[in-house]
Amino acid sequence: MVKIIDCPRDAMQGLKTYIPAATKANYINKLLRCGFDTIDFGSFVSPKAIPQMRDTAEVLSLLDLSQSDTELIAIVANKRGAVDAAAFPEIEYLGYPFSVSETFQLRNTNATLAESLERVKLIQEIAVNADKTLLLYISMGFGNPYGDEWNAEIVAKATKELSKIGIKIIQLSDTIGVATPESISYLFGNLLPLYPDIEIGAHLHTTPRTWREKVEAAYDAGCRRFDGAIRGYGGCPMAKDDLTGNMPTEHLVYFFDEIGAETGVDLSEFGKVYQAAEAVFPKN
Repeated sequence: MVKIIDCPRDAMQGLKTYIPAATKANYINKLLRCGFDTIDFGSFVSPKAIPQMRDTAEVLSLLDLSQSDTELIAIVANKRGAVDAAAFPEIEYLGYPFSVSETFQLRNTNATLAESLERVKLIQEIAVNADKTLLLYISMGFGNPYGDEWNAEIVAKATKELSKIGIKIIQLSDTIGVATPESISYLFGNLLPLYPDIEIGAHLHTTPRTWREKVEAAYDAGCRRFDGAIRGYGGCPMAKDDLTGNMPTEHLVYFFDEIGAETGVDLSEFGKVYQAAEAVFPKN
């Protein structure tokens, strides 16, 4: 079974034009009918930092979860966000971006790597006490544009530290789209056997021509958990390439259907939300 996680939060968060809460909720309700394993639907972070996500609690109140087995992820960046998110019974997962780049961690969460690790311990405690699961994104997991040291051993060391805290889900994140099939194969091929009790997934950014080789490399190396965003919306502004965006969910859905891997996604319902997406997302 392959788990596909659609990430409307990641697709929307960088947009300057505000998408009303009702529009967000209507779109996510369509996603809930598709059969995705999980939806990354919103975040409890500073509205000054991410103004697009200031209405996450309101969006949550408008979601119809009654006919869906899909779980929800909310992103948090500190204790306050974790406490806020953990108060909602509808949310199963708290997601925290843990970078192996000191520069990016400071920019993204205003914390050093050492401080971020302490935050993870605190948020893990909050999650466990609230019967939630903490999901960690190892951002800049395949390289960074800042000149910070990066190699596979650094990622492996971070994974080891997170495993000691009790983290059970880690997404290796290709934040700026620099992963190659070789680096993807190496990381998943080496980490998955070492940590059989951790679900290690792929959050890949890609250009239109390189998506398939990246997905194939991760899948062939044993990865069975993939993040995507419909039409590839969103991505990281540090990528410095307008063509580099989130992994298009439609590529994941149809690729795994093509090779006969079960995902639980209803192709008919997915087709409807795919068509609806264009009207939801502004062009800036």
